Amino acid sequence: MPEQINQTSLVLLHYSITSTDGSIIETCFDDEPIELNMSDPSLPEGMMLALIGLKPGDEQTLTLTAEQCFGFRDEENIHDMPLTGFTGDLKPETGLTFNFGTPDGEDLLGTIRSIKPDSVEVDFNHPLAGLPLIFSVKIVDVNNSHAYLPND
Repeated sequence: MPEQINQTSLVLLHYSITSTDGSIIETCFDDEPIELNMSDPSLPEGMMLALIGLKPGDEQTLTLTAEQCFGFRDEENIHDMPLTGFTGDLKPETGLTFNFGTPDGEDLLGTIRSIKPDSVEVDFNHPLAGLPLIFSVKIVDVNNSHAYLPND
């Protein structure tokens, strides 16, 4: 009997993320399948829940709300950063996304919204925050025998 996806499975799959207007945001259906660790904390909960219980060969397409994907936009996640922080080859341009280091040593993606005389307005919301998305998958393989646990 084929293995079903659970919360610790390693999954080999093809997927696509599409906006509700039909624009493809990301896909690997025309490439090699990707391996997905269901324990990965960066996997949006709605996408994870959409996969639970699927088996190799299963296909599924779901429209997920913004809350199920990357959350809602939060104006509190928009900050002015000093222009002096952009040095060397790091030239800010509207629309570019940069990795910013946080005080606790993590990286945080931010998109430049505007450039002011002494500062840069940076949006730290996920680029897909606030958007409902269409999530399509085709499961190639499920491995539960070597499942990754977050504390390993």
